[in-house]
Amino acid sequence: MASSVPSSSTTHAHGAHGAHGKKQGLAGLVVGAIGVVFGDIGTSPLYTLKEAFSPHFAKQLGMVVDQATVLGMLSLVFWALMIVVTLKYVTIIMRADNEGEGGIMALMALAQRTLPKASRSAYVVGILGIFGASLFFGDSVITPAITVLGAVEGLEVAAPGLHRFIVPIAVVILVLVFLAQRFGTEKVGRVFGPIMIVWFLSLALIGLYNIVKAPEVLRALNPMWGMRFFMEHGALSVMILGVVVLAVTGGEALYADMGHFGPRPIRVSWYFLVLPCLMLNYLGQGAFVLAHPEAVKNPFFEAVPRWALYPMIVLATMAAVIACQAVITGAYSVARQAMQLGYIPRMQIKHTSRETIGQIYVPYINWLLMVTVLVVVLAFRSSTALATAYGISVSATMLIDTLLLALVARALWPSWRTWVLPLCLLFFIVDLGFVVANGAKFFEGAWFPLLLGLVVFTLLRTWRRGRELLHEEVRKEGISLDTFLPGLMLAPPVRVPGTAIFMTADKGVVPHALMHNLKHNKVLHERNVFLTVDTLKVPYAPAERRLKIEAIGDDFYRVVIRFGFMEVPDVPLALMRSCDAGGIHFDPMDTTYFASRETVVASRHRGMPIWRDKLFAFMHRNAAPATGFFRIPGNRLVELGAQVEI
Repeated sequence: MASSVPSSSTTHAHGAHGAHGKKQGLAGLVVGAIGVVFGDIGTSPLYTLKEAFSPHFAKQLGMVVDQATVLGMLSLVFWALMIVVTLKYVTIIMRADNEGEGGIMALMALAQRTLPKASRSAYVVGILGIFGASLFFGDSVITPAITVLGAVEGLEVAAPGLHRFIVPIAVVILVLVFLAQRFGTEKVGRVFGPIMIVWFLSLALIGLYNIVKAPEVLRALNPMWGMRFFMEHGALSVMILGVVVLAVTGGEALYADMGHFGPRPIRVSWYFLVLPCLMLNYLGQGAFVLAHPEAVKNPFFEAVPRWALYPMIVLATMAAVIACQAVITGAYSVARQAMQLGYIPRMQIKHTSRETIGQIYVPYINWLLMVTVLVVVLAFRSSTALATAYGISVSATMLIDTLLLALVARALWPSWRTWVLPLCLLFFIVDLGFVVANGAKFFEGAWFPLLLGLVVFTLLRTWRRGRELLHEEVRKEGISLDTFLPGLMLAPPVRVPGTAIFMTADKGVVPHALMHNLKHNKVLHERNVFLTVDTLKVPYAPAERRLKIEAIGDDFYRVVIRFGFMEVPDVPLALMRSCDAGGIHFDPMDTTYFASRETVVASRHRGMPIWRDKLFAFMHRNAAPATGFFRIPGNRLVELGAQVEI
């Protein structure tokens, strides 16, 4: 596992090319990355500077629109983008790829592989990773709400009388976005890139238009203005980081989407287009505010020339929709990874593209997100109110990413760790400042994403622990294969033609389905297979590890099929390919699948607290059958029930 130099995933088959089904050129991948990856961070100028001079901070920090304050704020935004996004994510953490894949779940799996298996350290890393993934769902709720509201609020600048229509328009846009998910983003995705390129170029042009009028704003690139801001506003000035973090939200998406595009297209896009355009716009807003202090109410749209205001509102709304799309599909991807790793119940997954494996649609997650986002919009009703709730989940996730990065750098990058680990300390201090600043807004709205993240975390941990307890109880009640087979041969039952495949999670125990089949039908098939499906902590299972077939006597076989956590687990297809690997031949028309479906009964005297037992029982009862998840055809399936107490 160890290597002296951080790996780059540009050569991975499942990185820049494999996820897209066919090889694309760098230019195509750059356009695609701009359209998908940068939607969230690219719409941050809509509300970041506006929130810095909101009445909340004006009262708390005494924020006034003068040169020192404006330049100080812009300096903090610039250096946050440079340290957190450019240095941490784009330059360093994207080298910590898990076989081409990125994101907190992939980083967690990579970090765990550096620690002793089943150790306390590995357990703590798992907890951190799952909590970070839980917080991501909080971000997936707030990002669509604040982005769409921030874009639609431009109407208020153009025509103040339209204020009462902002929330209804935002609700309609969000409903349409979620309703469109079932059609997939394959066709729409082709226009995302060009739209976002126009968006970023517009940001740059508007910024340049205003910078020319007040070029002194360029002095904000000097970090001394940021330091001066902290010195002038005292200890409470750390609270401004709760606004600065708005400028870097979406930075974690660059790493999460690395598997779709590869690191190089993302780096090229960031260095040469996205970062320059963002900073030009922020500086342009600052220049306009210095000349027109009253514009702090909505500096983004106020800085737009009047003739371009309505086109910019339309373009901002389109960019907001794209930002929503990116975070929604990200939620689908995280949900699928969590399913594969055994942290949430199996759900129906629909693939919306024949060419792109990453384009999936999870109906349950979609409708749950839609309802929650609409509740948030109707409850908070403005981007300013939502800004108080925004940032805590993102900053906490970034902090966890830093901790996991330090583990990976220490174990896997021996020649790089001498300078990466000190940088991790810098990242930790910055991320901790973001967490503290956003945590201070707990009673003003930050409680919501934390509560949402805690609920999701509880569900994930309950499902994982409940599955462990269920398997323990099944194992206790089961019969060892080593004793069962010899006993069976002493009084062999009648054999019938065909192959029977018994699904089991425990390789050493006789499946319940086999016992029930023998008890009630009193027959065995000519050939009997005990099948276990394992999910590896890598995105894609190597071909040599895909299938393991072991003959255990008298036409009984033990088969293990392994999938990566980013793969579609297709059991029949994997079995049909077994003959290619020199194994036994499976005829789909001559094969019957047997599976047991347990009914969980909660108990006060064992396992988890009774409320978690009942919660797990409810989740288990409503989970999609494993057989459907593994693509086992219903007309070749026999399910047998069993009751288990945990």
